[in-house]
Amino acid sequence: MTGVENFVVVLAYLLIGVGIRRLPQFPEQTAAVLNLFVIYVSLPALVLRTVPGLAPSRELLTPALMPWAMLALTAAAVLAIARLRRWSRETTGSLLLLAPLGNTSFLGIPMVKSFLGEAAVPYAVIYDQLGTFLGLATWGSVVLALYGRDAERPTVATVARKVATFPPFLALLLAFALRPVGFHPIVAHLLETLSGTLVPIVMIAVGCQLRLRVGRDVLGPLVAGLGLKLVAAPLAALGICRALGIDGPAASVSVLEAGMPPMISAGALALLAGLAPELSAALVGAGILLSFATLPVLALLL
Repeated sequence: MTGVENFVVVLAYLLIGVGIRRLPQFPEQTAAVLNLFVIYVSLPALVLRTVPGLAPSRELLTPALMPWAMLALTAAAVLAIARLRRWSRETTGSLLLLAPLGNTSFLGIPMVKSFLGEAAVPYAVIYDQLGTFLGLATWGSVVLALYGRDAERPTVATVARKVATFPPFLALLLAFALRPVGFHPIVAHLLETLSGTLVPIVMIAVGCQLRLRVGRDVLGPLVAGLGLKLVAAPLAALGICRALGIDGPAASVSVLEAGMPPMISAGALALLAGLAPELSAALVGAGILLSFATLPVLALLL
């Protein structure tokens, strides 16, 4: 299928999830169960299937380092705008958590596959696991401690424990360790089958969780947050790649991943910590919907 056809299929999965949410036969925990399946089965299988094929090269530095550059630039912009607009601590904390951290696995990997092809997926895995996930574990812990309600201050031990027990990250380490060995054909077929469940399951789960409820008082921070995440960040990533003369699939993946909407997991943490719940939910929900308009435009620039 072409990139446009793949995109339409992904959108269809999303709409199926929206429809499922309205059916009484599916319990409220449906999305949570689907998310757990992705985290413990689909995503680790994808990592094990795709990453061993990556040869160590300088090209891998781009998807590994770009998310950290985006985090630093976006967080600095949020702090500057928050001071200028005199936003509350809760609003500032919500934006500091959600604007820098994108949905680079649940939405990012399906979108990379749709627009850039299967060969680009390993670079998306590197961007997500060595960038966004570690950013959530480290930067996310700091933001929750400083701005959250009744949050515990992060320690090296707690952050290390989060990283060491996250199944996709463990699969990434195992994939690198098994590069010289390879997999038996039966195991390879099993991994291919399981990883194939990622796109439909994750997009159906996203559709199940999609919520849009926006009050007038959150419109300003919402527009600012999504403007930084969906427009400013990917354009900054594109500018960095072109200024440094970086091109190829690693650069394209890094730019596309930089334009992913706010991370669902970060939004859930923001809600639990009492960080402007209405704003946090709107950033995730509206961000996903708007990304279906911004990502195709961004893909055309690559």
